[in-house]
Amino acid sequence: MSWKEMLREFLATWPGRLGTFALAVLVIISIVALITIPANFGREKWSNPGVWADNPKSAPPTWANIFTGNDQLPHQRLKALRPAKAESADGAETRSFVLPYDFPAHKPPKFLSVSIGGLIFYDRPPSLSVHIIRPDGSEAIAYREAVRGAREGEPAPYSRFKDEPLRVALTSEPATIDAIREMYLDDYGADIRTSDLRQVMNRALFGKPSESKPGEIELMKGGYELIVRAVVYDKRDSVDFAQFVVGGTTFGLMGTDGQGRDLAQGLMFGLPVALIIGLIAAIMTTFIGAGLGIIGGYMGGKTDMVIQRFADIVNNVPLLPLLIFFVFIVGSHLYLILLFLVAFSWPGLTILLRSMVLQIRSGQLIESSIAMGASKWRIMYRHIFPQMAPFIISQLIFLVPAAILAEAGLSFLGLGDPSIPTWGQILENGFRTGAVYLGYWWWVIPPGVLIIITAVTFMLIALGLEPVVNPKLRRVR
Repeated sequence: MSWKEMLREFLATWPGRLGTFALAVLVIISIVALITIPANFGREKWSNPGVWADNPKSAPPTWANIFTGNDQLPHQRLKALRPAKAESADGAETRSFVLPYDFPAHKPPKFLSVSIGGLIFYDRPPSLSVHIIRPDGSEAIAYREAVRGAREGEPAPYSRFKDEPLRVALTSEPATIDAIREMYLDDYGADIRTSDLRQVMNRALFGKPSESKPGEIELMKGGYELIVRAVVYDKRDSVDFAQFVVGGTTFGLMGTDGQGRDLAQGLMFGLPVALIIGLIAAIMTTFIGAGLGIIGGYMGGKTDMVIQRFADIVNNVPLLPLLIFFVFIVGSHLYLILLFLVAFSWPGLTILLRSMVLQIRSGQLIESSIAMGASKWRIMYRHIFPQMAPFIISQLIFLVPAAILAEAGLSFLGLGDPSIPTWGQILENGFRTGAVYLGYWWWVIPPGVLIIITAVTFMLIALGLEPVVNPKLRRVR
């Protein structure tokens, strides 16, 4: 049976078609993930709490509002790369980064933060200020920053906030609390104690004193202007960006975990990792298992006895306790997990293929090849292996989801590589922090569903290969 005939027979089955389509989708998503997400994502971003500081913690996905009926506030990141206007006076220039924000006023944000990055100046250091203009015309100067001047021996131009932007949480900044207290007193005549205002700053920034309920703050719907003003003293001075983050109660496509990490990025990065783990482990296991099975079955004698006894020993070694032991000794590294999965997964295939080779080697084709003087290695490569290739390929397909599930299980037990986000690791973090008991379904269900989808994909491909492996199952045309 030629490769074209095998492909035609495979695609003639519904499992083969569905499995091929699902695998194509997984591969396309994996390619997109590898292109859009940097290779050092796990170490440089996923494990760095500072990257996710502006994200809400344990926030559900935004689309969940459609099904829950809860009118949650979406998380928003407002960023300006250039000033909206510039005004010159007395030898200085005021550059204003203006970011409009339409507040729906059904729920207060969890926090409001401002970030300023990439400031460069040539002579006198600029001064920075943050302003909030509200729908009723009131304005609060929420924050002021005096940029540090040139250090001794530092050459111009002087750079500030380049590697790490200036980030201020306005909802907890003491200067902002004092500014809002002063605005409430001047504009509304409401004298609120600082200690009381500190507890409700997320409402106070987007609200006003309630007329119907004295002592309370009601949210104020409408258009706000969030402004960063930089007063510079040289035309060459510049600011790379100004950003405001309105901490909503929902976030993105897949929500966030307890550290504010974007689960959509973690799940997407985990897909190519899962496929790479499954394919590498399956290919190496199949190569070792099939090679030893064919050699032992055809060679016989002492060679077969050594291979089979070794396979029996490895097959009966308890893998999990051994893995736990080596993880404590050498550490949790992905390549070590792969090596262990391969080292202890090949015996089953070796034992199975040996019994098949024992039947094939007594056939007329093999006897004819021996009579013509063919070497043992040529017979194994050119005559035995081609007859078993469809079965070996089907076993390889079965081994892919087995390897993915094994890695996910090890990561779920805390034995995975912490520097690389995988689906099992995300599940383990969710269970360890009580996401199941707290109702954070978006933290545990998506990785579990993705593991199932990937396993079912390869199961469908394996089912589609059954007519190729077993002639009795082929359709009659």
